[in-house]
Amino acid sequence: MGRILAIDYGHKRVGLAVTDPLQLIATPLDTVHSQDLLAYLKAYHLREPLEALVIGMPKNLNNEATDSTPAVVGVVRRLRKEFPEVPVHEIDERFTSRMAHAAMLAGGLSKKDRRDKATVDRVSATIILQSFLESR
Repeated sequence: MGRILAIDYGHKRVGLAVTDPLQLIATPLDTVHSQDLLAYLKAYHLREPLEALVIGMPKNLNNEATDSTPAVVGVVRRLRKEFPEVPVHEIDERFTSRMAHAAMLAGGLSKKDRRDKATVDRVSATIILQSFLESR
């Protein structure tokens, strides 16, 4: 059984999270520059075969596209082209940043760590992945 990798895409940074081999637990993986995403994923897929990719799709409260949505749609297209054997799932990412801040606060992270956007991106990707796992 392969791992499932989740992507919280941003114009500058991309938060990544991954499951364990049994696909039970989502854990933060890394934060990479958005330009390095495909190279990182290709290298990771060679080391750890991926069974699926999950990407957070940004939407407004009224379920309409945001300014970031076209960029994420482009990434989804590239992922499907570069990894034709790996299904790419889109999941609603509304409130993940707020949930990430709340989770970090509840987890006892210092104020300095909670301000680190890379940490927020990794935790957001983990929340996206966990919600995908729970929805299956």
